[in-house]
Amino acid sequence: MKAWHFSETAYPYLPPASEYDSIRVSLPNKHYDPVKGAELWDRYLDEWCIAEDEGLEIMMNEHHQTATCVDPAAPLILAAVARLTKKARLLILGNPIANRRQPVRIAEEMALIDVLSKGRVEAGFVRGVPYELSPANSNPVRTNERHWEALDLIVRAWTNTSGPTSFEGQFFHHRNINIWPRPYQAPHPPVWVSTTSPGGATRVGQNGYIQATFLTGFDGTRAVFDSYRKGWRAAGRGNDIPNHRLAYAALVYVAPDEAQARAGAEKLLWYVTANKVSPQFANPPGYVNASAVVQMMRGASHPLSAFKANASVDKAIESGIMFAGTPDQVRAQIARFYDHVGGFGHLLNMGQAGFLEHDETVLGIRTFAREVYPWLKETYPDTAVSGFESQGGAAANGAAGWKGPLV
Repeated sequence: MKAWHFSETAYPYLPPASEYDSIRVSLPNKHYDPVKGAELWDRYLDEWCIAEDEGLEIMMNEHHQTATCVDPAAPLILAAVARLTKKARLLILGNPIANRRQPVRIAEEMALIDVLSKGRVEAGFVRGVPYELSPANSNPVRTNERHWEALDLIVRAWTNTSGPTSFEGQFFHHRNINIWPRPYQAPHPPVWVSTTSPGGATRVGQNGYIQATFLTGFDGTRAVFDSYRKGWRAAGRGNDIPNHRLAYAALVYVAPDEAQARAGAEKLLWYVTANKVSPQFANPPGYVNASAVVQMMRGASHPLSAFKANASVDKAIESGIMFAGTPDQVRAQIARFYDHVGGFGHLLNMGQAGFLEHDETVLGIRTFAREVYPWLKETYPDTAVSGFESQGGAAANGAAGWKGPLV
């Protein structure tokens, strides 16, 4: 298993939540102090470098018009990190391609960074959360179709090496595609797609891309992974799915003792408790299909309501959106989750959020890297596979009290 350090690069210095309607889209940027923001960016970049020094891979993403993530152009930061680091894999998860007008430009950006990093880029693509639609001035309808067509165009741009070619789709039309430079990795960087819905995961599996899901908990993640497996099998890729095609993102904080771990986890939970969003941004008309709207009108929970339901550390751990505690406790939590969902090969550690200070973040990174990560790699090797449906029985019994070597 590979582990990745992830920060949403938040700006937490905000007025009380009672003074604004939404932390996303409409919060006035007068509340952003560029001096404090520059200091935060220095530490976020330092923390990614420390994660590399500790043997972790690096992950980043982008969002727009929100204090929860002040990286609106992840390719820029990815390029900077490509020059600051030497060995870590660099995952962007991801480019919200349904909201971008020029997929060929995205292909060029990722190819250039792949060259700068000498082949360390992992290129992730997302449809984009509903909050992104207003900042992008994008139509909520048919964003899923735009996403897949844009991805097809990007892969075409990466893999065409014989001179100009054309692409005529429903949403995108290009008559002269011939990108320079082409990617360092052949035929192109590994492709990741993030989705939290079983329907979307089926299509990811059919294409054989790496499936990532974010804060979907025990049963939500099992449904996503099982749908991926069905799509993989339906495409004739075999019954056994390599675990390195599946990734799960969770809030993760590990410390040597329970008091430190609890304090860090409480601060990390800011990402959940601060996620105050106005309804018009959370569910714009046309973003979800008609059947999902009907289900919500009949009382089903909005897909994003899990944040509100897990507003304490204990509930977050119980639901599987957070792994937190001492090394022994976190190993047991991950093992239980792994067994429940049938296995996965990447753990995306959201190890910094809100008011978690630099020294606390570094403590979490180092404790995980030295006392949890070696066990993960030993217990869940990259060669592991999972069957068609989720299966239990991995390594929960060996999680607590593991006495393996430190890195």
